Amino acid sequence: MAYFIFSKNLPNIRGTLYKITENISDLDNIIKNKEVYNIVETTQSNFDSLKFGTKIVISYDTNNNLIFEDIGDHGFRSKIELDNYISYFKNYIKNFLENNKNHIYYDKWNNYYNQLNDLDTTTFIYPFKITLEKYFDTLDKTSLSPLQLP
Repeated sequence: MAYFIFSKNLPNIRGTLYKITENISDLDNIIKNKEVYNIVETTQSNFDSLKFGTKIVISYDTNNNLIFEDIGDHGFRSKIELDNYISYFKNYIKNFLENNKNHIYYDKWNNYYNQLNDLDTTTFIYPFKITLEKYFDTLDKTSLSPLQLP
């Protein structure tokens, strides 16, 4: 099962999603103090919908039901837009790597950082009609969401 981690005691409030994890092992290695969050168990399908950008999570309700909004396939209108997304994501990863050299997921995120570095966005046709995460998935490459970063 996958897990969505929200700010605690804020049901029905937009923007309270903090992290997502694909399984219990990721949850245990990313969230140390579970008492300060509201953790909602969900399906792999829901996890993939968020990771690949076909849905967004609006919030959770008082019964821990997830509230989604379908957004269809999202992509990038231009090379600049895609490059900005990659740059933002790389900075986020770099910050994690610099401050967590002994973390269990250091190598996983360092490899993903290098995968992003090696991506040649000049070869893409724009508008690029899928998310970067879905693109990597279609190539059977590692695909991670910024919300999965510890």
